[in-house]
Amino acid sequence: MSLILASQSASRRAMLTAAGVPFEATFAGVDEDAAKAALRDLSPRDLADALAELKALKVSARMPGYLVLGSDSLVALEDGTILDKPVDRADAAAHLRLMSGKRHDLWSAAVIAENGQAIWRHVERAKMHVRPLSEAFIETYLDAEWPAIAGCVGCYRIEGPGAQLFAKIEGSQFTVLGMPLLNVLDFLRVRGELPA
Repeated sequence: MSLILASQSASRRAMLTAAGVPFEATFAGVDEDAAKAALRDLSPRDLADALAELKALKVSARMPGYLVLGSDSLVALEDGTILDKPVDRADAAAHLRLMSGKRHDLWSAAVIAENGQAIWRHVERAKMHVRPLSEAFIETYLDAEWPAIAGCVGCYRIEGPGAQLFAKIEGSQFTVLGMPLLNVLDFLRVRGELPA
């Protein structure tokens, strides 16, 4: 197979590897802060989709003949505020306080490009219900998880201690991990890249 993952995300690489999908990973080289600033008027869903597409197209332009998978995830609070990756431990604690006792949406988008053109896309939402978090829990949690969660929107790794943050999750675990994997696999089967 000639699949390129336009990401260095450990969780996205682990998902594809565990699913038995052969791929190579490369750095997309996208200035996400600049892109988010330029696309700030988009809804959280559309922003995740646009960022995934930007990553896929950037790599696809320099790697013709390959299927390039771009993916992005973002966290949107109920009031529409988008939380980015925390800049430091204090910022992570502030994010956890904002989410405590509330629901937020985690949007995960995947776009596949070929020869510089987007040929497939899918966006999924998981509804994340955070239980009320005490200050003591937040500090203990960050003692265990910082800086490992520095690159995680929402400040959690659901496959680890981050599971303790939640009272309920509505949606696919793959979406929470950062990519709508089942839909990606389905497209690869339709394309004949994976056995049906």
